[in-house]
Amino acid sequence: MTFLEIILLAVGLCFDTLAVSLIGGACISKVTIWKRAKILLSFALFQGGFTFIGWALGTGVSQYIERYDHWVAFALLAYIGGKMIIESFSKKQDERVDLLNTKQLVIASIATSIDALAVGISLAMVGLAIGRILYSVLIIAIVTALAAEIGLRGGAKLGKVLGKKADLIGGIILFAIGVKILVEHLMAASAATAILL
Repeated sequence: MTFLEIILLAVGLCFDTLAVSLIGGACISKVTIWKRAKILLSFALFQGGFTFIGWALGTGVSQYIERYDHWVAFALLAYIGGKMIIESFSKKQDERVDLLNTKQLVIASIATSIDALAVGISLAMVGLAIGRILYSVLIIAIVTALAAEIGLRGGAKLGKVLGKKADLIGGIILFAIGVKILVEHLMAASAATAILL
């Protein structure tokens, strides 16, 4: 994966964090620098950590499904992206979140990071090496922290502008990356077959 692809993947993953931070930011009048750092760190660590855990799990099984890895990666990313796109059209109203409450912060961080687990598995399926996954996890954590910061600062104002569009944009990005992985692997397989013939 290129640097741009990793950035796009990170952006796609962090839209849930952005949405929750926007909602949380609307509920918080004043945040000290330490509380802000705690919020950003929580979102970043869970998002990056779940991506790595997913990759580690995927690495253990990738040797058994190499012939189907690109389909698995596509299916996982398409599922996550599709779910986000569908949720973007839901009429259900988001609940307010108190991100200054440690318990609610951890729950919000986990909830917005579940998709990262599946993305990590898909990265293992496409053979991402340990050095590259650590690099990717770092970028994902940084982008997630930035998204949380934007959300906290934007609060209700940005929440009204973006609303469910954040899920739609994130879903489209994840789905597009899944399609790209599938197309690249199918083209590589076709090229290899043509060479053998």
